[in-house]
Amino acid sequence: MTTSFRRKLAIGGAWCLAACCLILAASCSKNTSGTPQGNPPDVEVVQVHQQDVPIYGEWIGTLDGLVNADVRAQVTGYLLRQGYQEGAFVKKGQLLFEIDPRPFKAALDQAEGQLAQAKAALANAQAVQGRTQLDVERYTPLAKEQAASQQDLDNAVQNNLAAKATVATAEASIKTDEAAVENARINLDFTRLVAPIDGIAGQAQLQVGALVTLSSGPVTSVSTVDPIKVYFTVSEPQYLGWRKRFPTEATRLAADKNLRLELILADGSTYPREGSFYFADRQVDVGTGAIRIAGLFPNPANILRPGGYGKVRAVIRQQQGALLVPQRAVSELQGGYQVAVVDADNKVTVRTVTVGDRIGTQWIITDGLKPGEKVVAEGVQKVRSGAQVNPKPFAAQAQAKDR
Repeated sequence: MTTSFRRKLAIGGAWCLAACCLILAASCSKNTSGTPQGNPPDVEVVQVHQQDVPIYGEWIGTLDGLVNADVRAQVTGYLLRQGYQEGAFVKKGQLLFEIDPRPFKAALDQAEGQLAQAKAALANAQAVQGRTQLDVERYTPLAKEQAASQQDLDNAVQNNLAAKATVATAEASIKTDEAAVENARINLDFTRLVAPIDGIAGQAQLQVGALVTLSSGPVTSVSTVDPIKVYFTVSEPQYLGWRKRFPTEATRLAADKNLRLELILADGSTYPREGSFYFADRQVDVGTGAIRIAGLFPNPANILRPGGYGKVRAVIRQQQGALLVPQRAVSELQGGYQVAVVDADNKVTVRTVTVGDRIGTQWIITDGLKPGEKVVAEGVQKVRSGAQVNPKPFAAQAQAKDR
């Protein structure tokens, strides 16, 4: 074997040894990288719990006065003064506006004068009839004794009848004049536009100095706002479902009486006083398929005003044994819902579930979960099916329990 060949053989062996070392190193590095690096991610989990929960219905409501009364002019005249503060509470009979009363006072005086004349005419007619009656009484025995002619008696009787007719005419005239006086007095009273009910008076639609007539619109309106009425519409299936649960008149009336309404105001706050059922309309709206319901809410401070909007809530049924999880534990994906379930080995399984009603900040799960299972409530974005996690109690739930 030549020296040159030996040198080449040695060099080739060295290269082979180096290649083997590199392969071994790569294999060790791969094995090292295949081992888990660091700790599994921390997630907050909550246990699926089961309990009986109330199911609420929620509808858009419109506030309205219990009684709304328009104040209109009943006579023609000029507004002389305004006697109330717009938007203030007024009592029944309180002056709101006054129409210039002078023409109506003059008409009343004239009617009273005519009545006085009619009464004087009646007194005169009664005096004449009294005299003619005396003539009849005097001539009657004289005619029997032929001390007076029959003609004199007949004349006395005819004069007495005419006098009685005059008295009757005067009495009828008095009734006519009395009616005229009453009408003039009513018109004079109509110059005072007063509040027909206790309530909140609205904005004046006409100002002092304006001419009002019988055809004019309302001068203002007054609404009774304690209690205040709330209208809301319920779908026909909801209404029928409620009535089927209480088929008899007695049970229906008891259920309506015990129904408690909540009112969520436009600013998101809940009105502190509960409302009660008032009535259901006589018909279903053929256009919307809904029925109009009215509720009453106490409003002693007059905070609620007609025309306002809010949400009306009420417990419509109780669901027995509902499975509850926080809403943040449920992910919506392409119209479906999923939760990340953590098993006893802290391994995650993403599971499709069916949700029901919302109860506060929680979902009712109708299918896909069992009581006692743990679901990820915080850190859902960190996990996937098959991943190992480090579960911790859900902080928000712990704080809620502490409170």
